[in-house]
Amino acid sequence: MCHVSVGHIARLLEAEGIPTVVIAVKAFLPRLEPMKIPRLVTTNHPMGRTLGAPGDRERQRAVIVAALRLLETATRGGTILELNEPYRITA
Repeated sequence: MCHVSVGHIARLLEAEGIPTVVIAVKAFLPRLEPMKIPRLVTTNHPMGRTLGAPGDRERQRAVIVAALRLLETATRGGTILELNEPYRITA
């Protein structure tokens, strides 16, 4: 079985002219930084909840908007945007 990480896929897509932004939880930052991913957004959320809690549309939207803005504004490869808002559970 071949194991290919999201970082490798992002670099392959970028090589073909397709811009990418990877969104990941901060717990993976030590593994992702050395990969030199073109653009990376990290959140303080738990694994499996990268965008936020189920039903937390406001937070999910904020993470996606931040990723799209990074796609538009990053001026160099390896740009990392750390979103520091804590994970929250919605009622």
